[in-house]
Amino acid sequence: MNKWKNWKIQEILRSDDKFPNELKKLRDCPKKLYYRGAWNSKLFSKTLSIVGSRRMTRYGKEVVSKFMPELVAGKITIVSGFMYGVDSEAHRKCLEVGGKTIAILGSGLDYLTPVENGDLYTEILKNDGLVISEYEPDFQPTLWSFPQRNRIVSGLSTVGVLIIEAGIKSGSLITAKIGRKQNKNIFAVPGPITSSASIGTNWLLEHNLAKIVTDPSVLTGERKGVFEQMVIFDTSIDPQYRKILELLRQESLTIDELARGTEMNIAEISVLISQMIMKGMIEEEGGKLFTL
Repeated sequence: MNKWKNWKIQEILRSDDKFPNELKKLRDCPKKLYYRGAWNSKLFSKTLSIVGSRRMTRYGKEVVSKFMPELVAGKITIVSGFMYGVDSEAHRKCLEVGGKTIAILGSGLDYLTPVENGDLYTEILKNDGLVISEYEPDFQPTLWSFPQRNRIVSGLSTVGVLIIEAGIKSGSLITAKIGRKQNKNIFAVPGPITSSASIGTNWLLEHNLAKIVTDPSVLTGERKGVFEQMVIFDTSIDPQYRKILELLRQESLTIDELARGTEMNIAEISVLISQMIMKGMIEEEGGKLFTL
């Protein structure tokens, strides 16, 4: 219970040589930071801040899952705000694929919010990450402390700020605005126009306030990844698999809908779907099939 409290709270002053240089550039740079974990300056050398909706949809979760392996392979430290939804998913998925992550709290280090994130707090520390706050350890979060800490979330980024799902009146858009003032690169993943969780990201893109990102290679600099991931054009893939993938790339479908779209019988397509699920090419949830 509360294993994260086994790590001692420490302080680092703005005047310290190990204090992050990116934060020193801010006019409103905090005078000191409280932290748990082993402070390692290398964590701050290549960083991407990821923010997004607290009401993350399946789509948002899939984006995080798709992007994270390549980001971690690119030796990028993931910075986020530890809250529900995209924040927590970014921290969690980063750890799952062996990466390093930094959580910036809107509360003191001894005040856990959300309370469900106790295990995540511990895992970040066990995997040589950091949990940081500018507030006193027992400080309870307020309406203003979360927007205020966003300047640190964006301020720590060297690669930029990536927004994955955001409402039109959200903390993520506040972070984007702050990041622009800090001269950070702002990136956004486009979302379905029918989803309220994507209104903010689509708005940023429509008004040229963010750069569009549909593949993590844009962030890592390895642009070739775009072509490596376009499996529907891979001639080594079974033509029947490719036909199913082409349909699922457009929208999620039931087995019956796939059977009609491919003009196969149910028995035949059921076998193919089972094979593709076992190969990790697609997955099923709630009676519908999705590409990964």
